[in-house]
Amino acid sequence: MKKFIFIFIFFLSISFNSYAASPYFLDFKYVLNNSAAGKKAQTFLKSKLDKGIKSIQEKEKNILSEEKKLIEQKKILSSEDYKNKVNELRSKVSSLQKERNSLLNSVAKQRAKAKNELLKTLNPIIKEYMKENNIRMVLHKKSLLLADENLEITDQIIKRLDKKLKSIKLN
Repeated sequence: MKKFIFIFIFFLSISFNSYAASPYFLDFKYVLNNSAAGKKAQTFLKSKLDKGIKSIQEKEKNILSEEKKLIEQKKILSSEDYKNKVNELRSKVSSLQKERNSLLNSVAKQRAKAKNELLKTLNPIIKEYMKENNIRMVLHKKSLLLADENLEITDQIIKRLDKKLKSIKLN
């Protein structure tokens, strides 16, 4: 009888240890894109990018119309005036390209800042969840080939993140 109890306890402890040692996984991209703070940051950045692109497109149209007018006036203008106006037009195109690059860099920097702030808030949440649920390892979902869906903790982490971080200040 003692052997039976010993064997039963031995197998029971092995099953508990193997359960706790199972690696859980998390889809970081999904968390970043679907948490409340992540969605707000994406909406803000998309709006900023759309407004900037609209403004740039308007300026492009103006430059194109100036170019057409200049081509029409080529025969009328002296060669000096024509060269000056062409150089002026080139400088406008150059400044427009700089403006476009500046907009893209600004949005990229703000996107990186938002991602870093989300990850900075996310790490303690994951650690806390791991302690509470006796989890030893959490993997990124994209590094897995196949896994049991019951080992995914993405939704639980999003709920906790939404409680802790409502939005991200990007200005």
